[in-house]
Amino acid sequence: MRNVTTETLTQTFLDYCGPDTSPRLRFLLEHLSNHLHTFVRETGLTHDEWRKAIELLTKAGEITDDERNEFVLFSDVLGVSSLVDMVNSRPEATSSSVLGPFHILGAPDLAFGGDLKQDNEGATVVVRGAVRDPVGNPISGAEIEIWQTADNGLYSNQDPGQPEYNLRARLQASHNGGYAFTTVRPAPYTVPDDGPVGELLHATGRHPWRPSHLHFIVMAPGYRTLVTEVFPSDDPYLDQDAVFGVRSDLIMDYVEQTDHDLVPDEFEAKSKLTSPYYSVDFDFVLSAETAE
Repeated sequence: MRNVTTETLTQTFLDYCGPDTSPRLRFLLEHLSNHLHTFVRETGLTHDEWRKAIELLTKAGEITDDERNEFVLFSDVLGVSSLVDMVNSRPEATSSSVLGPFHILGAPDLAFGGDLKQDNEGATVVVRGAVRDPVGNPISGAEIEIWQTADNGLYSNQDPGQPEYNLRARLQASHNGGYAFTTVRPAPYTVPDDGPVGELLHATGRHPWRPSHLHFIVMAPGYRTLVTEVFPSDDPYLDQDAVFGVRSDLIMDYVEQTDHDLVPDEFEAKSKLTSPYYSVDFDFVLSAETAE
């Protein structure tokens, strides 16, 4: 230890790991320490720069609570969340995309064809599709969690004016893998930039905008859980997403409709559709849990 140098510190750190350290943990620590220590050496990191980084992380801890996770937001705007999604996505399945910092547990159940829109302002959106395996077979009874912003660009846990669990629900796919519900079109919005993440965005001249999207978690026994988002093809921020979440296979179309007879009677909100309303069709493909 007394003879440690800038070149030997990394190995000295790794040698501190005890014999009971799991191989995977040691593997991760070896690569993490190599990259971190190389970064410090190559950049000649100053004490002031190091203190600023610690200060941002400290602020992230102070601002994080049950309704906002600033560490997740840092991961998002640095592209780490999306990179983890990309590395872990299976080519035969629908792409993963970021969970985001505003997901909460306990969303209420919604029946097939149920109305998520309720009293929210905006045109009705009729959403339907199916959950399938990679060869096209329906996945019966898959569970789907959905959450989104209102048309003011805010999630229910950001906006005290919205009811609890507004525009959040869990639904179950039918025997043929189908799902269906009505909602309102969400708006593009900015990620929170009033904290340390905002300091980073402002310092680098980046905007905080995200394209509008619907969040989904799709689960079924024997299949990998899918966490993803679906984006409209006409959104102005589609190619400028602040958190790098857009993928080509996650883009859908809002199709303007005026004929209410196109909506099956099983939709709870059929009698109160707006004119016009919009339809969205999007299928999810899940890969087998054991797939390599």
